[in-house]
This record gives sequence, structure tokens and C-alpha cells, in this order.
Amino acid sequence: MKLPDKKTKEYNNKLYRSRIVNIQKKLKSGEIFLLFAANHKIRNRDVEYKFRQNSDFYYLTGITEEDSILVITKDVSGMFCLPKDKEREIWTGIRLGKEKIKSMLGLDFSYDLTDWEKERPAILIGNHTLYYFFGENPDRDRELITECRNLSERAREGKFGPHRIEHPNFLHEERLTKSKEEIAILKNAAEVTKLGHMRIMRESKPGMYEYELEALLDNEYLKYGSIGGGYGHIVASGKNACILHYVSNDDILKDGDLVLVDSGAEWNYYTADVTRVFPVGKKFTEAQKTIYEIVLYAQKNAIRNSIAGTPFNEVHEKTVKFLSDCLREMGFLKGSLEEIIEKGTYRKFYMHRTGHYLGMDVHDVGRYFLEGKSRPLKDGQVVTVEPGLYFDPTDESIPKEFRGIGIRIEDDILIHGKTPINLTESIPKEISEIEALKA
Repeated sequence: MKLPDKKTKEYNNKLYRSRIVNIQKKLKSGEIFLLFAANHKIRNRDVEYKFRQNSDFYYLTGITEEDSILVITKDVSGMFCLPKDKEREIWTGIRLGKEKIKSMLGLDFSYDLTDWEKERPAILIGNHTLYYFFGENPDRDRELITECRNLSERAREGKFGPHRIEHPNFLHEERLTKSKEEIAILKNAAEVTKLGHMRIMRESKPGMYEYELEALLDNEYLKYGSIGGGYGHIVASGKNACILHYVSNDDILKDGDLVLVDSGAEWNYYTADVTRVFPVGKKFTEAQKTIYEIVLYAQKNAIRNSIAGTPFNEVHEKTVKFLSDCLREMGFLKGSLEEIIEKGTYRKFYMHRTGHYLGMDVHDVGRYFLEGKSRPLKDGQVVTVEPGLYFDPTDESIPKEFRGIGIRIEDDILIHGKTPINLTESIPKEISEIEALKA
């Protein structure tokens, strides 16, 4: 696979305009959609976290400025954005301004953000339904509810405002199925992720710290135009691998232990999500190898089952059945397979799901159930497949050689008819491949 171009992508006016038009087509007369950009988050005192745009807002506009507001109805679209301000731009960078944004997106109107409070009643009036992501910002929720109530009190004037707030599921349905362009970006994210994972497999050794591997990952990701990881890197050595969302990454690597690394590069707002496990030293122990092979076999089966038309939850259920049977045969679980699954005793060793949607967000948008039933997988969706087994390091009922082993193997799968496409297949996961790299 060709490495992604390190140069900044050109702004694609036609793409974002077409996405806004698609939303307009879903709206009826009297319906209005408001979408708010992300704002800066304070890290400590007057220092802010590195800014990342809200995924929904970027998907529709490609705009990376904070605090903007996108307005869409059936007939018109517009935006409120940061005003041009020479003094502020000296400190925080050049702003696009309302005229340029209007031109870039082909909008019907644009205002400075400072006009929002004044123009808000006129924007909302005459619409009975407000599509809006309620619950993300309590202050904004109160502001909009108050405005809607104020408008409802003008009924004697023959005017009204929204009396119903709906979740804009239609936008997340758009994002759930990936276009060819989005799949190409995800492939780039996967290729950059491969470079990071292979580097730490080669360079890790006893005596290093987990955060040194984290630094190597970031180095590879940034070198190829990624903004870094699409989520916090998990670099968990030894018993730390039994903590599913371990992000301290401050322990020392010890010979004889394994390292579980869950990390994916984010490239152009789309992220990979990959987990690999490898020995700190040169080889797996026999106990580590036994568990690894079980998880790898389960993962390969789950990938084969990830085909169009298969209910999403069925992939997980089959994985649970296989892993439970293996644990029962090895003596880790007692009772019949049916009892183990019915009582959920397998959760002592396997406590998470087998996968999730992937895209702009690592746990990407989209409903998993429709009308109470598990949603069938569909061409163009991208999912992770990530079975695992984890053996509590403090549980003395587990044979000593297995205690503290944590194995999860994860790849990114494009649903493609009856032949799922593994976007991260080239990242080594066979024991022979990993041990060859370590050697």
C-alpha cells in the first residue's frame, strides 16, 4: 500500500457542499437542524488542550475553527462563525471569516458569531421541529429551550417556534456507510498505524518503559501527517494488559512478559483501531502461546463471519461460544457450554464486546439495533473485530503460568459482500511473524 501524502489536503468545497445538500433533502418544511462546532477545552489554568473539531461538524463542513454554528433547513443553509479580529489572530491564528466560509460552502447566509443571540429568534421562528444533539452541552440546551419557550408565547401573533427536539439520527446514518474516499482515508490511517506497531515490536526490549513505546508510536504517526492517535494509546505490559483501558503507560518492561498495544493513527479525521500483543523478550512462553493461539483463531473466525446481512451481534455471540468452549475444555470454566453462556461466567475472562463501528470516531456513530433487533452488517460499514482473554493476576484459582496474561487481537474490517476486507491485515499477528520481528 502506498504511504499517504504528508502534505496538507486541499479543501474539498464540492464534497462538503454535497453533504450539506444531502441533509437538506432529508428535512421537511418546518424542520431546522442546528450543529455546533467544538470549543476549546481547558487543560489547566489558562492552557488549552490541543483542539480537535467535532466529528459531525467536520464531516459536513471541513471547517476546523471552533465555536461555529451550522444552520440547515429544507430551503437554506448558513453559518455563524468567529469574526475577523486582527488582535486575536496574532495570538491564535488567521480566521476564515463569514464571507470566505459562505463562499467555500455555497451557503445562503453567514453571520459573525457575535450576532447569534440577536438572530437566533429569527432563525428558529416558524419551525416546529428542531434537530439538535441534545444533552452534550447543558448551558446550550437551556439557551435553546428558553428560546423555544419564548417563541411559543407569541402564538397570538400567529408566530411559533420549535415545540419538539429530535436527535439528528439521519446524519449518523450518513456517516455509518463509508464512501470510497472515506475508505481510502481509513486505509491511509491503517498504513501509518502499521508503521508504528511494527516499529515498537522491533525496538521494544526489557528495561524500557511503556511510555517509551508510546513515544515511538507518536513519532511514526506524526512523521506521516497523522495528528497522533485517534484515542489514548494503550501500552500495557505484563499484568497491566488485564486492565482494558490502561493508559498510565508508566511501567517497566520485564523479560518474560507480554506487551498489549491498542493504538491507531488518526489521519485526516479518520482513525484506525488496532491491537497487537508481543513478547518483551524474543519469544512467547508456552502458556502465552496457548492463549494467544485461541484468541487468534477466534478473531479469524469472527472476521470470516463479518459479512453483509449477518446481524452485528451474531459475530459476538459466536465468538463468546468458541472462547467459552475453549476455557471449559482447559478447565478454567465449569459446567456445560449452555450453562456457561446462560450464566455469563465466561465474563471472568472475556468481559467486552467483539467489535464496534469505526470511522471518524474510534467508537463511531450508528445504531446497533433497529426495532429491537441486532442490525445486519451492510456493505461500506467498517467495524473492528477484537476478541480477547484476560487472566486475573490476583486469582489463585488460575494456574500460576497463566495469571496476568492479557491477550486482545484487533483489526479493522470493511464489510464487502461475502468477502470482508481486512484494512489492517499487513500488521503482523502470527506468532512466527512476531517472533521473527523480535529476533
